[in-house]
Amino acid sequence: MGALDSGNTAWILTSASLVFLMTPGVAFFYGGMVRAKAVLNMLMLEAAALSVTMIIWTLWGWSIAYAGNDIGGIFGDPASGFLLKDSMVAQDGVFTTTGLNSNNYPVSVDVAFQVAFAMITVGLICGAIAERVKYSTWMIFVALWITFDYAPMAHMVWNGGLLSGDGAISKAIGATAHDFAGGTVVHINAAVAALIIVLIIGKRKGFGTQPFRPHNVPFVMLGAFLLWFGWFGFNAGSAFAANGTAGYAWVSTSAATAAAMLSWGFTEKIRSGHYTAMGAASGMVAGLVGITPAADVVSPLWAIVLGAIVGILTCLACGLKFKFGYDDSLDVVGVHGVGGFTGTLLIGFFGEGTGLLAGGDWKQLVVQFLIALVAILYSAVITAIIAFALEKTIGWRVTEAQEVGGIDLADQGERAYDFAGTASSVLKEVK
Repeated sequence: MGALDSGNTAWILTSASLVFLMTPGVAFFYGGMVRAKAVLNMLMLEAAALSVTMIIWTLWGWSIAYAGNDIGGIFGDPASGFLLKDSMVAQDGVFTTTGLNSNNYPVSVDVAFQVAFAMITVGLICGAIAERVKYSTWMIFVALWITFDYAPMAHMVWNGGLLSGDGAISKAIGATAHDFAGGTVVHINAAVAALIIVLIIGKRKGFGTQPFRPHNVPFVMLGAFLLWFGWFGFNAGSAFAANGTAGYAWVSTSAATAAAMLSWGFTEKIRSGHYTAMGAASGMVAGLVGITPAADVVSPLWAIVLGAIVGILTCLACGLKFKFGYDDSLDVVGVHGVGGFTGTLLIGFFGEGTGLLAGGDWKQLVVQFLIALVAILYSAVITAIIAFALEKTIGWRVTEAQEVGGIDLADQGERAYDFAGTASSVLKEVK
């Protein structure tokens, strides 16, 4: 263990702040997509993702994911790192770290970086269940899901567990599983959870028979731009050092995102005759999702190809909800599920030196498929248990009348836009 590396410390703490910004970015991205009568509820759901996750992470989430003793390669002991025990202690009345990690920055910085990942992951789920879910139920869900789903999944993939490069699946196949920044832990995990909840709580009134138009497209674009900016912390920060890998992850992330935005736009132009702002925003997010697991192991060419493929597939996938009849309000499954799975799988083709096209070996493809499959199954089972239990006890949904009248008024007791007040003000000024 060497001396504190101030460069690494500064970069990872900055990255943690960038990843934190992603959840407010998602709030604007999703908030603009919903109808005006539901935007405050969406922003509140994202606020709960930040706040409840922070409390759970401090209590036992960090221990389950990273600090506790390994239990079966699935999760860490929640007690051994409870309340960040042994991660931070008081010295002269000031809490600080007890030591440095392998990259010579404080463990407390790791805590900050990883909790921001947990926040954005659960925050992604909100888009699928928009306009119909009670805030109180959502807060309880966040606490349970971070405890029993996200933290164990992070342990399995990033702390030497079952789905890691050192795990049983990698050893059995003879190839090293790779998930650089969260194709399985974040995107597949959140999308599967979103789909399970949607199937349990049912559709919005009017789904499939009336349009649900976004009420504020500039909000959507703002959210997408904030996400692209925050993703530099998400992906480049996952190098865990201020080094060349971080720099390249910045480049590959932007190359793939640009390609996905363009390929989504071209697909949309062929289908509808327009390049829409909604499509541009969605294409950006899709590209960010797709490159996440692969940002450090695909060449610039394959990063562009990966992004282009993801842009086309996610654009087409967003229409599946109408074909199969599940009300994924804001296309979490189509963008994060399909994008995360595709990006994870394409490492098996494009991974430098290991992929089928970039290395000539089939084993990487097999191991990538298996870790994605296990992530899907784990997320589906755990989420189903939690969501079904909540449905049968306190219930997920506001009443039909409250949904039609606007969930903002029903659940928050507020309106985002005081149209009546605005009109009155204008009349007074005219008089």
